[in-house]
Amino acid sequence: MGKIIALANQKGGVGKTTTTINLAASLATLEKKVLVIDADPQANASSGLGVDIQQIDGSVYECLIKKMDIREAIYTTDVIDNLDIVPSHIDLVGAEIEMLNLKNREKVMKDMLAPLKKEYDYILIDCSPSLGLITVNSLTAADSVIIPVQCEYFALEGISKLLNTIKIIKSKLNPTLEIEGFLLTMYDSRLRLHNQVYDEVKRHFQELVFRTVIQRNVKLSEAPSHGIPVILYDADSTGARNHLALAQEIVKRNDKE
Repeated sequence: MGKIIALANQKGGVGKTTTTINLAASLATLEKKVLVIDADPQANASSGLGVDIQQIDGSVYECLIKKMDIREAIYTTDVIDNLDIVPSHIDLVGAEIEMLNLKNREKVMKDMLAPLKKEYDYILIDCSPSLGLITVNSLTAADSVIIPVQCEYFALEGISKLLNTIKIIKSKLNPTLEIEGFLLTMYDSRLRLHNQVYDEVKRHFQELVFRTVIQRNVKLSEAPSHGIPVILYDADSTGARNHLALAQEIVKRNDKE
């Protein structure tokens, strides 16, 4: 039975999509069967995995709103074996309003993904930087959530809102939702502020913080413009090594359970 992991933080620019793309590619490299659900209207995870948004017939939007069979919207990425994606589309912006009248509107994605859990080892949902209905759907469908935290001064401010949302979803919609871990991103060990943020997050959340830290890395920023994960762009780069270490940490942790 596969595990559904949402990557969420309503603060933009913390590395959610970068982590989704590269964690998915690293898990696939470890011979896990992985599906990415791009639940962000910006569709950056889709283009970052080489999907041409203009050429697609089905996306997360069609599956949520038009009840398209999700299998028809799955695209096998050319970039890496074992890695598939359900792409996003700008139409997803309006989906929240269209979903308001649906019955059990918070559980549409959960029902949509249920049949796929047997077919994939990991399903990663790239959430949009908001706490709207699509993100609520993603967290309701997920078994756990990874919270990327940028090593910046305001990093901890947004976390309390997200934790509150997770608490509400846990109590009302998804009692089994767990925090997979807090992931520190864009870390530069030479900067005192980054080390302070790291210490603060570690002090606050202790065992919930991943041992792996994603360091600031030029190759990691360049890879999406080529439509490939960093492990294919430069396998020896810090970014590739960090994400592979993260994938190994997650697999090890979940194999124990």
